[in-house]
Amino acid sequence: MTDMTTSVTEKTPLFELQASIPVSATAEQIYAVVSDLPRSGEWSPECQGGEWISGTPGAVGAVFRGENLRAESVVAWAPLVRGTWHTEARVIAAEPGRTFRWMMLSHAGADQESIWGFDIEPADGGCVLVHHFRMGKATAGIHKIVADLDEAARRRFIEEWTAKLEQDLDATLKRIKDVIERP
Repeated sequence: MTDMTTSVTEKTPLFELQASIPVSATAEQIYAVVSDLPRSGEWSPECQGGEWISGTPGAVGAVFRGENLRAESVVAWAPLVRGTWHTEARVIAAEPGRTFRWMMLSHAGADQESIWGFDIEPADGGCVLVHHFRMGKATAGIHKIVADLDEAARRRFIEEWTAKLEQDLDATLKRIKDVIERP
C-alpha cells in the first residue's frame, strides 16, 4: 500500500530564494569580497568564517570548512543544531566579476542539492549584488530535523525556515555592502 500524501519536505525545490542590493563598487571589487569565504563572518548571520581545506582557494573544486553559530532563538521550537557546528562546501562556479557559488556537502563529503551563491550585475554607479540559495531535494539535515514532526509541524518549520533564510539573505547583502563601501 502506498501513502498518497506527500510531505512538504518532498517538494522540489524545497527552497529557492534570492535577494539583491545595489553596491557602489566595481564587479571585480565585489567579487574579491564575496569569493573570500574565510571572511564570511564579517557579513553572515550564521557562518562565522572558516578555512579552505583543499584546492586553490576560491577556485572551482576548492573545499571550504565553515564554522557556524546558531542562537537558541532561531526557530526555537524546532530540533535544530544549536551553538557551534561545522560544514563543508565545494566551489562549483567561480567567474571573477560575475558569479561565485558553492554546494554544501554531506557529513560523508557527498554533494547535496544545497547551493549558495552570488551574482554580480553591472548597474549605473556600480553593480547589483544578488545573493541566492536553492535547495532542490531536502538534505539529510532537513530530514533529521523533521523526522519526528507531524506534517503540520513540518509545514510550520519550512514556513519559518523560509522566513529565516529570507532575512539572512537580506542581512548578508546589507553587511557586504557596508564592508565594500566603507571608507
